[in-house]
Amino acid sequence: MEAEGLGWLLVPLHQLVSWGAAGAMVFGGVVPYIPQYRDIRRTQNAEGFSTYVCLVLLVANILRILFWFGRRFESPLLWQSVVMILTMLLMLKLCTEVRVANELNLKRRVFSAADNKDGEVRVPPRRSFLDFDPHYFWHWSSFADYVQCVLAFTGVAGYITYLSIDSALFVETLGFLAVLTEAMLGVPQLYRNHRHQSTEGMSIKMVFMWTSGDTFKTAYFLLNGAPLQFSVCGLLQVLVDLAILGQAYVFTRHPLKPAPHAAHPTSAKAL
Repeated sequence: MEAEGLGWLLVPLHQLVSWGAAGAMVFGGVVPYIPQYRDIRRTQNAEGFSTYVCLVLLVANILRILFWFGRRFESPLLWQSVVMILTMLLMLKLCTEVRVANELNLKRRVFSAADNKDGEVRVPPRRSFLDFDPHYFWHWSSFADYVQCVLAFTGVAGYITYLSIDSALFVETLGFLAVLTEAMLGVPQLYRNHRHQSTEGMSIKMVFMWTSGDTFKTAYFLLNGAPLQFSVCGLLQVLVDLAILGQAYVFTRHPLKPAPHAAHPTSAKAL
């Protein structure tokens, strides 16, 4: 009798928790990038953030959306991919604008110090996606070039998926690649920190949010009996997040000693 009396309360409460979990899955993934976006906008310095993180997430979420056409999964995970793609495009737009503006300002300072006779300011050479120069891949001068690259990848991957949608092996492999690519999310930032022996410019709040979000997601996979590759890739993400936090601790306690001669500003480029 008591259980029946509580039934009217438990059912809507369960529904409310389900809606909250779905909302957390859709929007929770973009929360870590809010402090990083604000830091870049405030300081006008994007050196501490690797735009290859955006590349990894764009590829992973485009593949996940294509995987949905072959094997339908929960709608919150699909909408999460859409929201993440839009967020990464916004991050790329800001980072590109800041980097190009800083390169131009640097050229102005160099020519001003050299007291250039004709006073001409040489604009850095434009690097375009359509140049197909592998040396400048994902380091272009315009946000439109990144959009072209994303659209080209989506078109090619979508066409291949359309031709192979009836193959169960292809669909499962596509899903595995999507999850594995996402698991590599923190690797570009990990490598950049190692290369520069510094985490300067990187938002620690962002990494803490990565870690908490990936831990929640991995626990969700384990508790709900998700396929093994989801759980394994989730655990891999958590380990990479912890490694980045370890770098932040070590490099803060033991900062790299400055060189005797000042380094050129362009030598501190992020990935």
